Amino acid sequence: MKQIRILSLLFVVQFVFSQAKNPDVIIQTPYGDIKIILYDKTPKHKANFIKLAKEGYYDGLLFHRVIPTFMIQGGDPDSKGAPAGKRLGEGGPDYTIPFEYVPEYFHKRGALAAARMPDEVNPARESSGSQFYIVQGKTFTDEELDKIEKKYKHQFTPEQRQVYKTIGGAPHLDGSYTVFGEVIEGMEMVDKIASLPRDKFDRPLTDVPMKIIVVQKQ
Repeated sequence: MKQIRILSLLFVVQFVFSQAKNPDVIIQTPYGDIKIILYDKTPKHKANFIKLAKEGYYDGLLFHRVIPTFMIQGGDPDSKGAPAGKRLGEGGPDYTIPFEYVPEYFHKRGALAAARMPDEVNPARESSGSQFYIVQGKTFTDEELDKIEKKYKHQFTPEQRQVYKTIGGAPHLDGSYTVFGEVIEGMEMVDKIASLPRDKFDRPLTDVPMKIIVVQKQ
């Protein structure tokens, strides 16, 4: 038990330390900025996200799907100028990105991950070329995490359990989607967007456009 407590403490310290890093990109929204770091161990996703942002691909696109205590999703090019009530979520560039699973990256609160088509039509779990989501999440008990492990056949580390019990996230997605970054500042903006009234397709009734700026690091 002592060893687990020490490991958990170290993991939380690492989590807090990550929040002090300088962002790679900033997502500008009507509610404020969301600052994000992109992971080096998912190079294909990082390079693609930066490339699209520099090209202005995301400018004017919407957060088209929001679910409270779960996530907010955007990056569908069909969302730009889309009329009210239109169902969105199927658009993207004419390519996908290979699955880049890194066990240490998981769906904690603030995780940035790539959306994708379901396993039935995408067994390789390749990511959408542009669509992404940010986890808002919720906290879980050990009993709930045990059930998720059994259902999805995915084992959580003691450190991951500690985060899911204290900080929260979306543990049922672990191992199935590429997590390639995390929010280091601006989660209150994610919370605001996730809480917006939405239609039957989970599209916000008030459009939430974005612009993504790449930060030039020294």
